[in-house]
Amino acid sequence: MSILDYFLYPKKTGYDLPKTLTYGIIFIIAIFLIFKVLRKLKIEIDKKLVLAISPYIVFGSAIRVLQDAKILNSYLFVTPGIYFFVFCIIFPLILIFKFLEKKTKISYYKPVFIIGIILASIPLPFLEIKNFYGIFLSILFYAPWVLIFYFFKKWNLENKLVTLIQMFDATVTFTSIQFFGFSEQHILPTFLINIFSPASFLFAKFFAVVLVLILIDKFSEDKEFNKFLKLCIGILGGATGTRDFIALTTLIG
Repeated sequence: MSILDYFLYPKKTGYDLPKTLTYGIIFIIAIFLIFKVLRKLKIEIDKKLVLAISPYIVFGSAIRVLQDAKILNSYLFVTPGIYFFVFCIIFPLILIFKFLEKKTKISYYKPVFIIGIILASIPLPFLEIKNFYGIFLSILFYAPWVLIFYFFKKWNLENKLVTLIQMFDATVTFTSIQFFGFSEQHILPTFLINIFSPASFLFAKFFAVVLVLILIDKFSEDKEFNKFLKLCIGILGGATGTRDFIALTTLIG
């Protein structure tokens, strides 16, 4: 087994503790570096940035599923390469259109969003929706979480949205494993699922995400960095959740 296979093709070699810790360290370093660049460019962590990023999550997720379907074949299209691949597309676009914003008077997020929509539409024709029952079950099990946070008024909107995004990921994972024979690859979820049940992952993720968000609000005094951390958590949940949902609906896994 080569070092490239070990770190860049985890589905082939399996996720283990050293690999997971390495990814985690790289991710933490990347968070700090990206935030510093965004702050220097005076790009606010707001709904404009979220809107600009959102179609690239769909694009990356669809590309990832095409890799699983063996339509594509590259280290760049599996985790962690897919995150690097998408980042290398979206970040230069943000920088370019932020630079042009003063000259064109067009807010940077608009062209970035439009390009993202175009890119996201490219892989979709290669994906055929087959599993409508899986879609129904995902909605059925996700709806209670939406209702809980709709009536829970004490938390702010961004915390609710981040938690709901992460719970969408957890719900799709539960549905895929419980009803359609999919499997989990990551260490902690696999441990919980094997000992208890796929349902345990739902509640474990809920308490973990809520705890992390509470800690961020309590100890992060920088409001912009606070929002950026939550954005990163949302991106991770959105990327894995969208990828799993596409895999479930197309029965590619």
